Amino acid sequence: MSDPTEAANGTAGPDQAAGAAEPGGGPGRHVRVVLVDDHRMFRTGVQAEIGQTAQTGVEVVGEAADVDQAVTVITATRPEVVLLDVHLPGGGGVEVLRRCAPLMAATEQPVRFLALSVSDAAEDVIGVIRGGARGYVTKTITGTDLVDSIFRVQEGDAVFSPRLAGFVLDAFASTDAPPVDEDLDRLTQREREVLRLIARGYAYKEIAKQLYISVKTVESHVSAVLRKLQLSNRHELTRWATARRLV
Repeated sequence: MSDPTEAANGTAGPDQAAGAAEPGGGPGRHVRVVLVDDHRMFRTGVQAEIGQTAQTGVEVVGEAADVDQAVTVITATRPEVVLLDVHLPGGGGVEVLRRCAPLMAATEQPVRFLALSVSDAAEDVIGVIRGGARGYVTKTITGTDLVDSIFRVQEGDAVFSPRLAGFVLDAFASTDAPPVDEDLDRLTQREREVLRLIARGYAYKEIAKQLYISVKTVESHVSAVLRKLQLSNRHELTRWATARRLV
């Protein structure tokens, strides 16, 4: 994992005409952003895509690869928006949100969070929104749309990838607390993610590629899931996940 780093300063340049769906969000717009993701190559890609401040208006002021780094960098830089991965070493994105709650609640210059994750699972979306994030987009988003989402979150809007908004509406429309699933609670966030992909019929190599982890790590997660759920094979695991509507 890389140490937190502060990005070079940039100057926001002129932007696109009002109403155009282009990076920057409007003339003279500028936003300071911290990237939180445990994959260095992904952070580098996002930085290259959106971090050209003169063109996009986005200034990347810091990066972090785990929960402790994230809290340290966010506290030190006080960005306007944090791009936050859901699955992080040290407790996940929800733990970052919990520890940064005072910064989100600040009356002046509040820090706002936009989840950016490979996961499109309802429990992941709902978890970070309940934790205080202002939106949730998946990593299939284009650079232009990501820049637009960042500016919208900076302005206080709620932003979601289209199919994810329904999860939030359904969750908050209900006055009843969601039932506790003790079996599911035994799994880590990453184990849940692997479980869902296994249940969807993905091969180990496909899961490894999608989650940016090794095949050996996928195998370890599957073994842990089977052990914790007291299941024997991936077919039983698929039935278990399907019964709980996790697929």
